Amino acid sequence: MTEPAITDDLIAAHGFTLEEYAEVKRILNRDPNYTEMGIFSAMWNEHCSYKSSKKWLRTLPTTGPQVICGPGENAGVVDIGDGQALVFKMESHNHPSYIEPYQGAATGVGGILRDVFTMGARPIASMNSLSFGRPDHPKTRQLVHGVVAGIGGYGNCFGVPCAGGEVRFDSAYDGNCLVNAFAAGLADADRIFYSAASGVGMPVVYLGAKTGRDGVGGATMASAEFDDTIEEKRPTVQVGDPFTEKRLMEATLELMATGAVISIQDMGAAGLTCSAVEMGDKGGLGVKLNLEAVPQREENMTAYEMMLSESQERMLMVLKPELEAEARAVFEKWDLDFAIVGETIAEDRFLITLNGDVKADLPLSKLASTAPEYDRPWVETPRADPLGDVAGVDPIDGLRALISDPNYAAKNWVFEQYDTMVMADSARTPGIGAGIIRIHGTDKSIAFTSDVTPRYVKANPLEGGKQAVAEAYRNLTAVGATPLATTDNMNFGNPEKPEIMGQFVGAIKGIGQAVAALDMPIVSGNVSLYNETDGAAILPTPTIGAVGLIDHPDHIIGHEVREGHVALLLGETIGHLGQSALLAAVHGRVEGDAPPVDLTREKAHGDFIRANREMIKACTDLSDGGLALAAFELAEAAGVGVTLDTDDTAQLFGEDQGRYLIACNFDQAEALMIAAGQAGVPLTTVGKFGGQDVTFGATSARLSDLSQIYRSAFADTFA
Repeated sequence: MTEPAITDDLIAAHGFTLEEYAEVKRILNRDPNYTEMGIFSAMWNEHCSYKSSKKWLRTLPTTGPQVICGPGENAGVVDIGDGQALVFKMESHNHPSYIEPYQGAATGVGGILRDVFTMGARPIASMNSLSFGRPDHPKTRQLVHGVVAGIGGYGNCFGVPCAGGEVRFDSAYDGNCLVNAFAAGLADADRIFYSAASGVGMPVVYLGAKTGRDGVGGATMASAEFDDTIEEKRPTVQVGDPFTEKRLMEATLELMATGAVISIQDMGAAGLTCSAVEMGDKGGLGVKLNLEAVPQREENMTAYEMMLSESQERMLMVLKPELEAEARAVFEKWDLDFAIVGETIAEDRFLITLNGDVKADLPLSKLASTAPEYDRPWVETPRADPLGDVAGVDPIDGLRALISDPNYAAKNWVFEQYDTMVMADSARTPGIGAGIIRIHGTDKSIAFTSDVTPRYVKANPLEGGKQAVAEAYRNLTAVGATPLATTDNMNFGNPEKPEIMGQFVGAIKGIGQAVAALDMPIVSGNVSLYNETDGAAILPTPTIGAVGLIDHPDHIIGHEVREGHVALLLGETIGHLGQSALLAAVHGRVEGDAPPVDLTREKAHGDFIRANREMIKACTDLSDGGLALAAFELAEAAGVGVTLDTDDTAQLFGEDQGRYLIACNFDQAEALMIAAGQAGVPLTTVGKFGGQDVTFGATSARLSDLSQIYRSAFADTFA
């Protein structure tokens, strides 16, 4: 096959600026050939190189006594005691999911699961954070159905429970949905597997499924904006097979037990190219690959196609040669490919041959750790104008407006398509608050949550970044967990626009302040930029995935709301309505500043909840919809009415931060009030649970009627 001539159009199609392409020529002291250009393109694009974000990501706190492995590997690792470790990460599959919703979302799940078991951990939980356009946009329904079906189809077949997640809608996502996938797994703390190659002349082994032409150029596609050529990008979306992935996991974990693995890497973005380069670069070695040995499912594949294919369910390993027979037997037993496709070499070279012909000969170190890095110009987001007057609303009408909005209605239609009980260790399933997964054979459990409020981040990136972490902290705290660590998924528009880069910088600063103050270091993550269509950017969406430890079943705070329970509010209410859910849902206004986050108070309030959890029967944090929506959700989940003592709009629907709603017995309420006084935290009585009505001040409605709206609104829109 004759390789295409290198033209300016071809250079642009590979995502290079003219300056970057000139740098490639300078490094090589010659023009690259077509395959070499594809390899540089894959490694230097935004998705793989983080060239616009590395400067700021380095400022994030990533260490702590609980951290075994921070950013830089396939996933982060934290110590959970008793010789056990939790391995977890969140990653985006935004562009593929918009082009081909089912396969885009499915392979996003498959990729994040591989990131976890590549490090020697058996997956125990998944989550997802989904952002779609307006519910009435002509493409939203198709995207919702395809994405949800893809997540369920892959995760359910693989056999990992969905512990939680979030779904939101906004016109800013009309042309670019977000699909952020999270996975966590359990491993022995002294049996974590890393990706750095070591030793010269060690066999490089291809594992798993065969290579096809699906996903060629996927990483480059994910580093570009959308326009009216979107349908032409469909071949860049990968195709997944969860049953093959399940076999690959079992084979990989069995292989690791043989002691044959020196290093191992998932073939994700940029496929064979990225996995080989990263393994060599981290180990200070070169890599030679013989592509005729690569298992292929299509005929006459070129070197370019094999190096850039993102076919799923594949791994790359550096093997102890003396254990080759043992390792091969494991993969043959699981009916998976096992092929020696190259070796490590001492020289700084990435040498690719096919049928004896050299297809690429590049300095390996120039592809990864010395890829371009930019300090993009940025401007600080202007301070939001003060919020004007907000008319008071009938409180029940305000609640109805929220619970009939797909943003705030129950998401059962989504969660019920995911297997939440597989493996039989789910202590709490999605629906309200953090999910909880028991650690089999121990008294421990892990709590999981995913949080961000994009409208806050757009109005005030610093406070919005802080709030995303603080809400994750509160969600973990509300179920009795001690927050351990976080993973971030930074979804933004085009970083070449100073105002977009300013959003990114502000959010990073806020996240950094919050994870430091709340002792929740960032241990892994992903950056997804260029989320724009025809120049219109998404809302800045720095999703935070967080995990917390519960060391005994008795320390779980349940949702045991009962008749006669007292409703207590921890935290101060000023009545902040700027950027609130009520303002948008009732008044159609997106105005004002984001609510400020006091991290010292967040920490103090979280510590108070955990210190007194034995007296708390139910707890939820206050976020979207404020006190009114939080009280309704607690009451509705228990099938018990609730009465709040106020009908003031700002008091009911304000979104002041650092607050929790607590349900407990009367005598426990007295004890909690005394404890709060001693701890110096504000705790007030705001009402009670009981009866069959939801009553705010003098206005009420039947709980059953409101519950019907809440439970059916999402399905009525999308089913």
